[in-house]
Amino acid sequence: MAGTFPPDDATPFSRPGEQPPSATPPDVSVPTPLTGEKQAEYIVAELTDTPQDSQAGGPRTLTEQDLQSPHKRRVGLPVMLFLATCLTTFWVGATRWEPTVYLFNYTAMDRRITVVRHWDDGLIYMACVLAILLAHEMGHFITTLRYRIPASMPYFIPLPITPIGTMGAVIGMDGLKANRKELFDIGLAGPVAGLIVAFPILCVGISHLDLNQSPLGSEIALDMPLLVNVLMSWYQPEGFTPGEHIWSGHSVATSQLNPYFMAGWVGLLITGLNMLPISQLDGGHVIYTLFGKYAHWIARVFLFVAILFIVFFEAQIWFLMVLIVILIGTDHPPTSDDSVRLGPIRTIIGYASLLIPILCFPPYGIRPPVGM
Repeated sequence: MAGTFPPDDATPFSRPGEQPPSATPPDVSVPTPLTGEKQAEYIVAELTDTPQDSQAGGPRTLTEQDLQSPHKRRVGLPVMLFLATCLTTFWVGATRWEPTVYLFNYTAMDRRITVVRHWDDGLIYMACVLAILLAHEMGHFITTLRYRIPASMPYFIPLPITPIGTMGAVIGMDGLKANRKELFDIGLAGPVAGLIVAFPILCVGISHLDLNQSPLGSEIALDMPLLVNVLMSWYQPEGFTPGEHIWSGHSVATSQLNPYFMAGWVGLLITGLNMLPISQLDGGHVIYTLFGKYAHWIARVFLFVAILFIVFFEAQIWFLMVLIVILIGTDHPPTSDDSVRLGPIRTIIGYASLLIPILCFPPYGIRPPVGM
């Protein structure tokens, strides 16, 4: 997920329409345009496209500040959080995605025996789910580098008490410095990169799925998004009943899971969740660049429908998510230049991307096994 807030050590910036400070701080020098040999040296050293003026949409004048190294990104904390997420995802995989059962109902010796017995599941799940998350965030990060939008390194969020082992990852960026086209590319690059990695992992998981195993004893089951139901109808894994309607859905208990399937399911969950058309989620970036201020009304209608779904269809698992969106606001802030055109190719891709949450988002998320 790419959040529109200042990255590490970023300097304050003005929102569009705000007046700049009345006086230049004494310790900041006015940038001097580069000419002649210096500008040529900069172009050769960077080996990138000419920077774009965020207001005019065209090439801007290079300055002495462009020769300076980028602001230092915080590295220590992102690395520590990544390593912590490696441990938490390994832990939930080794406990067969029921970590709280082993934390609160088993002894330390039982936990050690379980980890030794299922270490391979933990390692496979850890590698697969972190590959998906890393691809997603690096899709955002590399695109910010391309457009010279200040951004932080990805921050992974470890959470050892959930069946997933993590709350995903996020980068911070100066989103208000990106124009309409740049924000579209940044917002969509992450979900597309994550799906490219998640899809083959999910297919491997479905091909190894065994639904003949009894769900008895499982604490939870996974609700299936539409894309998984389609793939299960295609692969027809062990225990799958042919002819069942893909819209009716399935749920897979933890006793029936394998690490590839679980990682692929998590990848779809994260992608579908991030592509919901609201606030500053990746989907919020996309619909704002497609529809402008009309996206505010789309987001509000979506939030209202989501609340109705939670209340009337007993999907309380999403209550906290809705509460967070309400607190941060449903409306997307403007870009540095909303007048920049997306072009026909980006527009078509953008409309097609609106299908991602429909295909990837599991309506009930995680719930008790059917019949339990």
